[in-house]
Amino acid sequence: MAFDIGKLEIVPLGGLGQFGMNMTVFRYDGEMIIVDCGLMFPDEDLLGVDIAIPDLTYIEEHRDEIRAIVLTHAHEDHIGALPFLLQTVNPPIYGTRFTFGLIEARLQEFGLTEQTTLHTIAPRESFKVGPFEIEFIRVSHSLVDCVALAIKTPVGVIIHTGDFKVDETPVQGDPIDLRTLHEYGDEGVLALLADSTNVEREGRTGSEKTVIPAFEKIFERADSRIVVACFATSIHRLQIVFDLAAEFGRQVAVLGRSMIRNVETAQRHGFLDIDDDQLITPTEAKRRKPDEVCLLVTGSQGEPMSALARMAVGNHKDASIQNADTVVISARQIPGNEKAISRMMNHMFKQGARVIDSSIARIHVSGHGRQADLKIMYEAVRPKFHIPIHGETRQLYRHAEAARSWGARSSNIVLAESGDVIELTENSARVSGKVQVGRTLIDDSGFGRINDVVLRDRKHLAYDGIVLPIVAINKASGELEAPPEVVQRGLVLSDDGNGFLTRARKIVGETVEGATHEERVDWALIKEKIRLDLKRYIQKETGRRPMIIPVVLEI
Repeated sequence: MAFDIGKLEIVPLGGLGQFGMNMTVFRYDGEMIIVDCGLMFPDEDLLGVDIAIPDLTYIEEHRDEIRAIVLTHAHEDHIGALPFLLQTVNPPIYGTRFTFGLIEARLQEFGLTEQTTLHTIAPRESFKVGPFEIEFIRVSHSLVDCVALAIKTPVGVIIHTGDFKVDETPVQGDPIDLRTLHEYGDEGVLALLADSTNVEREGRTGSEKTVIPAFEKIFERADSRIVVACFATSIHRLQIVFDLAAEFGRQVAVLGRSMIRNVETAQRHGFLDIDDDQLITPTEAKRRKPDEVCLLVTGSQGEPMSALARMAVGNHKDASIQNADTVVISARQIPGNEKAISRMMNHMFKQGARVIDSSIARIHVSGHGRQADLKIMYEAVRPKFHIPIHGETRQLYRHAEAARSWGARSSNIVLAESGDVIELTENSARVSGKVQVGRTLIDDSGFGRINDVVLRDRKHLAYDGIVLPIVAINKASGELEAPPEVVQRGLVLSDDGNGFLTRARKIVGETVEGATHEERVDWALIKEKIRLDLKRYIQKETGRRPMIIPVVLEI
């Protein structure tokens, strides 16, 4: 796509029209920066898919123009695809101290540590990359060390909020820096790219400290062990648990790899304040009285291999849910995880535990701003153009509707979706084109990319099953050396299946016997004849279309 001098292009490659895969390119005069590079977790119909990352075709086409990757914070939907991006391009990366603390392990896992250049930037610090000058501005979120970006370009200043809420009393770190945002608003902001995740909810999102009273009641009333499950990145929530455990005379054991890693990282970088004697091992926790112990675990979404899910069924080597335990699930239910969470809770109730989630106590608060938070951001920045980002299509449209109620002119609001090229000048903003976007599916090895054919086959097997007709044919004579065999898995049959399989074997035998000698000794031809004849029979008998894979044994 040709580029016109004097125009800034903003190209979201993910995050607009869906949750996750947040990734945006800023391009001016043939030079580019990438803001965030996130993943998304797949729907249930994406069988065997571990994660999805943005399609990197556009990045590959412009690899020589990329000058930097800039990260707003360390949630997976903003940094999770970074190792895959770095296999395509390898520019310097700019982020905060804690963000780099969490990505170091991923870079090491992919063998990228030595070849990656990391520049740690603190809030209120600026750096220059090509035609862009970027300042980090502190914002509040459910994670710590998060920033918005002020991107100074030749056509004007762009404010990218990242994920944020307006929290004046965070548990850890400084509150959102509204003063600096106001200063940019006074100087003039060309465009605001603002988080839309929570726009459908009125009012303000609560401070992280608003969950403390409910947690205090839990610690006051529990007369046995307390088990707290939350997102491993919820550093504010972790600090609350550690503080209350110390206040009520409990020591804390941490279970779950990501929880252990994040606690260690946050403590190392000064974002968790933990007494030296407060952390104990799971083995030590077994030796303590139940009312002296708190377990901090992963598994708030019911993930089958997480610590809490395995504890619920007695399948964790270090701990299991016990009678009289108080289990606190301090996280929102991500859509699609409801059944897994419900099953896990059922197991815990059967073990005699008391289970508390956000439906019965205020033990979770969102990290994303509601309408009033978004209005505060808008009125601080006072942009000429408003661009909703981060959310499903309905949320982007509702964000635009809210912005109109705050005084934004409809002609100055740009509604875009992933792949749109948003073109900005000093006086105009419009969608001027489209680039290739989509998602790349990654299997659970972390390295293998799954194409549409593989996914189609997996769905085929899952819904219709598989049938294996097996024949042994003499290579010289072309004669059957033994009666055919037919094996099926996953095919729904009206009876016990014996009659169906007997008829299927007969059809396979008739197909081979009715073939010419040349067809019988040509394995490709005879396999296709068997497949087609068996396909017609199965579809007529069952109405299903299973995957049929003929096997020919050469004798």
